Amino acid sequence: MKYIVTLNGNRYEVEVEAVDKPDTADQKTESVKNISADGEKVVSPMPGTILQVNVNVGDTVKSGDALFILEAMKMENDIVSPCDGKVAELLVSKGSTVETDTVLAVIA
Repeated sequence: MKYIVTLNGNRYEVEVEAVDKPDTADQKTESVKNISADGEKVVSPMPGTILQVNVNVGDTVKSGDALFILEAMKMENDIVSPCDGKVAELLVSKGSTVETDTVLAVIA
């Protein structure tokens, strides 16, 4: 994708290409192997650090409930439940570093 960037009053045309890091792709594959097929997966929308886990396995949650607090770019972001249900699996803990699309939990 091409973008126009202005830096110190000068305009530059830049081209950006999305590239998967081999080690990151391998880590994602490993974590996906441990996830059950049943349930709605809660994924990280961006890379960051899990500051807080607000639920435990077995807890009943409603759509929109804050499950995690994710710190990304020095901002705290609520990661919310996409549906009503019970927390079937938690795949991260406080202090975990996550990438975009890392599965954090499964709601059944």
